[in-house]
Amino acid sequence: MTPEFIQQRKEDLLAKKKDLEEQLKSFTEKNANGGQDTKFPQMVDELEESADEVEEYENLLGVEYALEEDLKAVNAALEKIENGEYGKCEHCKQEIKEERLIVLPEARTCEHCK
Repeated sequence: MTPEFIQQRKEDLLAKKKDLEEQLKSFTEKNANGGQDTKFPQMVDELEESADEVEEYENLLGVEYALEEDLKAVNAALEKIENGEYGKCEHCKQEIKEERLIVLPEARTCEHCK
């Protein structure tokens, strides 16, 4: 992999990180541990409205988890770039094909090991 290719993947990862963080901010708030928690709904007097808000909250918990997992993978890939370990399969240690990294720059494994 050329330095230019790695630099482009880094830019892709940084853009993806920014997008993920913005998505999380839209319905979460920072917690004491520095992470994000889905905002709990404000309960209102109307039972039906409260039930709808709780249902939406429950749905957002899954979205929050998925976005956080994606963000962890992006951060791990950025760390690998900084450590000179980017593009190597975590299982077989072979180089991940560039085509795969273009589509999924945070890929941790090669096609064979996925």
